[in-house]
Amino acid sequence: MIQNPVLPGFNPDPCLCRKGDDYYLAVSTFEWFPGVPVYHSRDLKHWELYTHILTNDEQVDPKKLPSAKGIWAPCLTYCEPEDRFCLVYGVMNSMNARYFDVDNFLITASDLRGPWSEPVYLHSAGFDASMLHDEDGRKYLVSLQWETRVNYEKPGVICLVEYSPEKKAIVGYPKPIWRGGTDRGCIEAPHLTRRNGWYYLMCAEGGTGYNHCVTMARARNVWGSYEGDPENPIVTSQPAVSYERHDPDHLKPRYFNPASVLQKSGHGSYVDLPNGQVYLAHLCARPFVPELRCTLGRETALQQMVWTEDGWLRMADGSNLAKAQTPEPDLPPVPMPHPPALDDFDSPVLGNFYYAPRIMPQRFVDLTAWPGWLRMRGQESRTSLNKVSILARKLTSVQARITTRMEFEPETFQHSAGLILYYDNMNYVNLRKYYSETLGGCALGITHLENGERSVLLGTRTPAPEGPVWMRLTIRGREMQFSWSQDGQEYRDIGPVFDVTRFSDEYCRFGEFTGAMVGLTCADRLTHSKYADFDFFEYLADESAPVDDAADMN
Repeated sequence: MIQNPVLPGFNPDPCLCRKGDDYYLAVSTFEWFPGVPVYHSRDLKHWELYTHILTNDEQVDPKKLPSAKGIWAPCLTYCEPEDRFCLVYGVMNSMNARYFDVDNFLITASDLRGPWSEPVYLHSAGFDASMLHDEDGRKYLVSLQWETRVNYEKPGVICLVEYSPEKKAIVGYPKPIWRGGTDRGCIEAPHLTRRNGWYYLMCAEGGTGYNHCVTMARARNVWGSYEGDPENPIVTSQPAVSYERHDPDHLKPRYFNPASVLQKSGHGSYVDLPNGQVYLAHLCARPFVPELRCTLGRETALQQMVWTEDGWLRMADGSNLAKAQTPEPDLPPVPMPHPPALDDFDSPVLGNFYYAPRIMPQRFVDLTAWPGWLRMRGQESRTSLNKVSILARKLTSVQARITTRMEFEPETFQHSAGLILYYDNMNYVNLRKYYSETLGGCALGITHLENGERSVLLGTRTPAPEGPVWMRLTIRGREMQFSWSQDGQEYRDIGPVFDVTRFSDEYCRFGEFTGAMVGLTCADRLTHSKYADFDFFEYLADESAPVDDAADMN
């Protein structure tokens, strides 16, 4: 069986495609770099982080953008006649006054690891743009057409426009083609495919929250008219019928379904296997209950599907409720490598599982200055939307233990470095070593930012030992605790027990759609030149444990 989620932690908006016997999943990254991770599998059960597509943080520049803006819902497709991969991605620049200013681009490559072409601007009609390579060689773009007019249904309808590869531009203006296969409203995430003479339009409806779902429509002509699947939705966490076209809110916690392990299931894309089997990737979430807060963000799951005799796509088990387990395909198993639990920084190349907010990590990380150590140059405060030195991994379980050993000698109060759990620039908690004028030397302490309110926990201030210091964060379900050690053997707790649920889409007021990250950080708010050295980064996580299980991570 395939155990869901197949991509735990912050891995939303999955787009699934196939080239031969290889399967690829691309997901959203929002303000994080490198952008658009692509996961690879040969059996749909075992996945590896294969590459990232967007690595030029000047060409795609999310600096100054608030959390949850940046790269939205990439669409990765493979055009077999051209033997080329195509990526359509949107850059969300603003959501002020619900105008949702987004720019959509297209890049192509013969190899997923690049080089990729220069971006071609497509349009700014709305987000979740996706491309169809039709059988006659023509290409079409579908997206949400974002609605701003008074007395029109929000957020809008699905629109279609042809794309000319010769002109590298769309042909005319996008035309509305579909307003949904249910009355849940909040339609988005369109993917257009062609099969047996039909054009199939797969969408998400209900908002990317607790009433989320996957729906399907089809037409003989690409421009429509489209008819909805009579059994819509085809995948969801909430099968009950609802009428929500009047409510543009996406979260809708009142639709939480206690009978479902996976919540928020929707935003799907499917792939046909050569053997006739079908699988659909969709986003999902696993909230703390009863708080209904998803610290791990939106994750990626798979469901086995089948085509019916009359040409509709259904879950193979005959239901439409997303399952925590689904049968694996009839493919030989191919295990894939996982990121190491312990990174001792012996390699001169940074692991591809690290991310930084808004800039590439290589701008502030050096693995050659002190072989076997990672040197991190401090920059702006961790609240900044510009240049911040945070090197993080996705939190994939709320049963985890994160440890590092650090050498750092701060000289002014503007210098600090240490270990951090970070949701966004307005929500984080940081165990840091800094210079304390009160103590007349180096100190350890905790800074906590909660929805923009900063708390420097002076009661946690502790004189720091000379030389290296070990730092640790232990997460046990709803609770997390920092500790430190002078020898790496005996650890002392420092600071209060923090509420893990508050680092979540639902609790954080200034950002949404992403997920909690854990990592290393350094700040030099004086000259941006002071550095900290880290000997290793250890990330131990029990991904088999339920979200609310109080596992022992000691």
